[in-house]
Amino acid sequence: MRKIHTAFTEMFGLDYPIVCAPMFLISNEDMVVEASEAGGLGSFPALNYRSIESYGEALRKIRARSSRPIGVNIIVNKSNTRQGQDLKIALDHGVEMFITSLGNPKQVISEAHKNGAKVFCDVTNIEHGKKVQDMGADGVIAVGAGAGGHAGPVSPLVLLPWLKGELSIPVLAAGGIGHGSQILACLALGADGVSVGTRFIASLESPASQDYKQAIINSTPEDIVLSTKISGTPASVINTDYIQKMGRDLSLPLRLLKDHRLTKKWAVPLIHWLGSKSLEQAAHKATWKTVWSAGQSVGMVEEVLSVAQIYRKMVEEFWQEHQRLEGLKG
Repeated sequence: MRKIHTAFTEMFGLDYPIVCAPMFLISNEDMVVEASEAGGLGSFPALNYRSIESYGEALRKIRARSSRPIGVNIIVNKSNTRQGQDLKIALDHGVEMFITSLGNPKQVISEAHKNGAKVFCDVTNIEHGKKVQDMGADGVIAVGAGAGGHAGPVSPLVLLPWLKGELSIPVLAAGGIGHGSQILACLALGADGVSVGTRFIASLESPASQDYKQAIINSTPEDIVLSTKISGTPASVINTDYIQKMGRDLSLPLRLLKDHRLTKKWAVPLIHWLGSKSLEQAAHKATWKTVWSAGQSVGMVEEVLSVAQIYRKMVEEFWQEHQRLEGLKG
């Protein structure tokens, strides 16, 4: 298929500027390998692996199956006591791209650059974008409204040109992307690539339960709601019966503990742990306590396909829409 050239594809030697986004409990070795082999860039959260040993083994297996660039997501807030070890092991395996979120990426940027690796930081506004650029980040991921997981509040229609106009580093778009026409639109708005998550939950390689995959297919953008119960930070989930019954706001006791300067240090890790337990239980089997993370791009998902088929489909859609727009010339 015809390649798509951007500053991001040149940075990593990719065919297409499409990252298979790191998704908690979903991204696995198969998804990473298939995404990178398809010409994009596969990534996964380091914390998807409970032990340092299993994390290192996963990287070894991925490297044995593909020599293409891959990415690792590292949570850089203080609640993640593993971040130093996760970074070192990834660097030892020659990981080319790091994606940081929920904290200060200074250490990751410094250590990654010693190995020639690149660091892209999740941002939701211009303030954070400028901060990480000043720290030496190689790019940012503009997490806009409609994203799965920790979504930003600003529409991509505004966020992308806003960041592009103020920053000098590449910008990737994230949030609500599941079709090739949306990739073209993001590039038109100034993005150098896209990060796609929700679409890949409904893939053959995804370890998500069949109920979860079917929920992705059946849901509409209106079924996606924001909840602070998972991590204390607004996160997008499917509005299941359980979510409706339990509410979407953090309980008052946890909210008070999270906001108080003397208890915040302990409350934040506790909230993350409680939320991760809910997600872990729901991701791989359907229960009454179903908490399924997803973004508004569920509206673009109609069937379960392989990761390679999803890439092929999105690229074909991109060029079809590109050709249509070419036909609009006077």
